[in-house]
Amino acid sequence: MNLILAKSAGFCFGVNRAVEAVNKAIGTDKIYTYGPIIHNKTVMDDFEKKGVKCINNIDDIKNGTVVLRSHGVGKKIYDDLSLKGIKIIDGTCPFVKKIHNIVNDNYKKGYKIIIIGDKKHPEVEGINGWCENSAYILKTIDEAVEFEPNNYNKYCIVVQTTFRKSLFDDIVNVLKNKKIEHIIFNTICSATSERQKEALQISSKVDAMLVIGDKKSSNTQKLFEICQNNCKKTINIETNSDLLLNIFDKNDKIGITAGASTPPAIIKEVIGNMNEALNDAVKNTSEDGELSFQQLLDEHLVTLHTGDIVTGTVIQISNEEVSVNLGYKSDGIITRGEYSSDVNAIPSKELSVGDKIEVFVVRVNDGDGNVLLSRKRIESMKGFDDIQKAYDEKTPVEGKVTDVVKGGIIAVVNGVRVFIPSSQVSNKFVDDLNVFKGETLSFNIIELDKNKRRIIGGRKALIEKEVQEKRDAVFSTLETGAKVKGTVSRITDFGAFVNLGGIDGLIHISEMSWGRITNPREILKEGDEVEVVVLDINKEKGKISLSLKNVTPNPWVLAAEKYAVGSVVEGKVVRMVPFGAFVELEAGVDGLVHISQIASKHVVKPEDELKIGDVIKVKVLEVNTEAKKISLSKKEADGVSKEDEVPAE
Repeated sequence: MNLILAKSAGFCFGVNRAVEAVNKAIGTDKIYTYGPIIHNKTVMDDFEKKGVKCINNIDDIKNGTVVLRSHGVGKKIYDDLSLKGIKIIDGTCPFVKKIHNIVNDNYKKGYKIIIIGDKKHPEVEGINGWCENSAYILKTIDEAVEFEPNNYNKYCIVVQTTFRKSLFDDIVNVLKNKKIEHIIFNTICSATSERQKEALQISSKVDAMLVIGDKKSSNTQKLFEICQNNCKKTINIETNSDLLLNIFDKNDKIGITAGASTPPAIIKEVIGNMNEALNDAVKNTSEDGELSFQQLLDEHLVTLHTGDIVTGTVIQISNEEVSVNLGYKSDGIITRGEYSSDVNAIPSKELSVGDKIEVFVVRVNDGDGNVLLSRKRIESMKGFDDIQKAYDEKTPVEGKVTDVVKGGIIAVVNGVRVFIPSSQVSNKFVDDLNVFKGETLSFNIIELDKNKRRIIGGRKALIEKEVQEKRDAVFSTLETGAKVKGTVSRITDFGAFVNLGGIDGLIHISEMSWGRITNPREILKEGDEVEVVVLDINKEKGKISLSLKNVTPNPWVLAAEKYAVGSVVEGKVVRMVPFGAFVELEAGVDGLVHISQIASKHVVKPEDELKIGDVIKVKVLEVNTEAKKISLSKKEADGVSKEDEVPAE
């Protein structure tokens, strides 16, 4: 016999997550599962022996903790459990949870929901519960053909995660011909799709196909159908006790796959049984004195010990778990948690099959025959040496922020986690430390306990040093009267602060414009690039005074020439006083129209004749540039004919 095992066989990510949730919960409370946590009788029987009770009605419980099945449940189950005050552990597969969110969101937007799948399957029942059980459920092409839109034209289409992709495509094509407005979400699980694709490939080149999995599992049954279409000798078994070896020929090439709900232990037991038969066959056909198959294999295997550092070859990445060929009788496994200290590191994006990788042997046998490996510990060992050197030499290190925790942040330096207290993250208070997540920061190692592996970092002194260096550089180049450029960093009621490249200078409100303003925000906003004039520098106090208005000439310097006595000019009424109205001739230059000069008739109040914002013609009566005063007359301007009007120069 020649065995070909599908790489994707066994627990998928979602199922493994749900099973682990139950295992972790056992012993913490009275534990229930809502419906079978997965479709596997062996697993559920094992949970029952450990005191976990499977329920299908929440009225059956009054207290305790309920683990929701990986297939998911409807919204009402969440609501009812919460009302009863029962603790929930959500074992719903993330792929299924994504469908719940899609259905819930689009149902609220007014879309009718179409679910392509088996209406009796718990996953589909759960999805339907997120649109108040109003979905149309289609399983076959015939059902799609018979579907009538019923004058409703907005549909959202989703599909059961384990549904066959080819059938899904055929049903969608039928629905598209209905000429309805639709949005389609292909929610078939990528792991399911890959598993079915691999089963199709293997079953097409073997003499017999073995599908391991519960006969009630939709996932397993779809694998069985796919394999049977390619290989007539396809057998579905649930456990090793169902395996009949006498149905196989000793020369058969046998393919093996397993449903997503099949525990690894069952798969290994089946393969172990078949390997024993294979070894017996080799022994029985060997000449006297010839080594057995197992002995020949063992001769070429390396020996491993806990604590070894070895190099292996990546042979598979499944659900972010890395399988590594070490030349040992069992392959090594790097779990997601042992891959990197950076929680955001994704193995499938950093590694490829065939890559060489250095690993630390955590345990030679985890109880299931696997070799547990760690890449994170290799990172840590090398990284700790670098940190020790930086601490001794008082040099900064760089680390990527991976977590925000109580009291600070965690940064990873070459695989080593370093805690930076919130008081050391910056030289000023930071309200939300999440702004640093994902950032690469420079900091000092301010405390190091090698025995406790306690490492504390600090950025405060480093930042203050950088700030001081920038301040010194700015002060060394600034001169009173010079024009410089900067960015508005902060605005207050009394002025605006401008970043000059390491230090802020202040533009007081009185230095912003030659004209009158009541609030700096009238002419500036944060982020504006501005050119300013340096009025004063106080290095001891660290203060710089700036002027925005001095960038342009003082308009009063030329006022006597521009607004010659006797000329008639236009201006805008900007302010009223009891004795008259002020008229702006240009930014920074106002003139007064005395109440006696507003009109030829008697005026009691300026507001009786004028209002703020009016653009009027006035005659220049007097100009005093030293006192910054101009006397104007509206009544005289009104009395000047167009021909007699003398314009301002």
